[in-house]
Formats: sequence, C-alpha cells, structure tokens
Amino acid sequence: MFFHKKDPIHTVKIDEPNPRFAQLLLEQFGGATGELTAALQYWTQSFHCENAGIRDMLQDIALEEFGHLEMVGRMIEAHTKNVDQTEAYKSTLFAVRGVGPHLLDSQGNTWTASYVNEGGDVVRDLRANIAAEAGARQTYEELIKLSTDEGSKKTLVHLLTREISHTQMFMKALDSLGKLTDPMFGNIQPDNTVDIYYNLSSGNQENGVNQDERGPWNSEPTFKYIADPVKAGS
Repeated sequence: MFFHKKDPIHTVKIDEPNPRFAQLLLEQFGGATGELTAALQYWTQSFHCENAGIRDMLQDIALEEFGHLEMVGRMIEAHTKNVDQTEAYKSTLFAVRGVGPHLLDSQGNTWTASYVNEGGDVVRDLRANIAAEAGARQTYEELIKLSTDEGSKKTLVHLLTREISHTQMFMKALDSLGKLTDPMFGNIQPDNTVDIYYNLSSGNQENGVNQDERGPWNSEPTFKYIADPVKAGS
C-alpha cells in the first residue's frame, strides 16, 4: 500500500520561470537517466533480492526516487506555468503537449521500459545501479551549469547530492556481500584467459611516441601481459 504525502523532502522554489530550461528538465522526468527509470528499476529489483536488508534498502531508495520524480515534475510545472503566450514557450515541446511534465526526454522521445536495467542477480543489479546513479549525477551536473535560476539550482544540487548518497549505499551493500571489488560473480567458472591482458591496440602515433601504456590493469601480479596475441596463441 502506498501513501502520498504532498510535502516533498526538499522544497521546490522557482524564482524565474524558463520553459526552455523546463524542456531540458524533461531528461530527468521521462529520460533514460531520469527519476522514473531509477524508481522502477530499484523497485523491480527488490522483488528479486532474497537478502532482507538489501531488499529493504532498494525499496527505500525506489520510493525516494519517486519523490525525486515529483520534485522534477514540480520544477517543470513551475517553469511552464503562466508562460504559455511567450515566444520561449512556443519554441518548446510544451507548445504542443501543454504545461507541466510529460513522459518524454528533452528531445521529445517517449519513455520506455527498456531504460530499466534489472536482471535478477543482486550483485549484477547493484553494479547496474551504481552506473545508473553516475549517469543521473552527470545529467544533474550539466543541468546545474545551464540553469540561471537560483531556486532551480538549489533543488538540482539536492538531487545530485542524493545520487552520490545512493551510490555509497549500493557500494556498501556490495561490500557487505564481499563483492565490491570481486569481478567474478555468478556460478560459472571462467576459463584460463581470465588473468590475461591482450594488447590489441598497439603501435606508435605519428610523432613516434609509444602509446602502449602500462598500469595495474595490465600488469603483474593480476594480469599476464600479452603483447602479440597471435604469436602467443600459435
């Protein structure tokens, strides 16, 4: 059972309505990295999770994301309300769709369930969630840069902050399972190439500087560096 409380966690206050900015905000309402996607993704994942604590966390965060969806919706509503006669309004999606939020991204693409990333394995899902939060955080950062309204910026900073908080929660959940840094989850054992790094992008740039860089991702003791996979396999 769900109860909707009309008081948001963070108060939304728009000082200067801007329908063009409202169209950009649609990215976080009906876009791939938006709050609807996140809410449905975590909520669906919770039903696949047998760990009671992590299931509870997924459901708590999912419901917070629904709250964030409401905040973004209120922002879009405030940025489009009472401006329907302006040239700025006429140049946006709202001229056809009407004021307020819609299940569209900033380019007018309809929201689709294919945005939701869930796969029935808690480790796989938590890792997908970390990536999802990173995508949403990046979108909010760009929106903050583009915003000229201080009230909008405050709400966007809050939303960006919570993406970071959720990332930390997902990482802690992975750590509790001993899977934060373990790439080998699942039941199928990998073959003997698991610790091999193939140098498949080799050669020099025009200035003659060797661009075959070395680092912990292709060095002992974790990886055996293969400079020429063809010769090594012959």
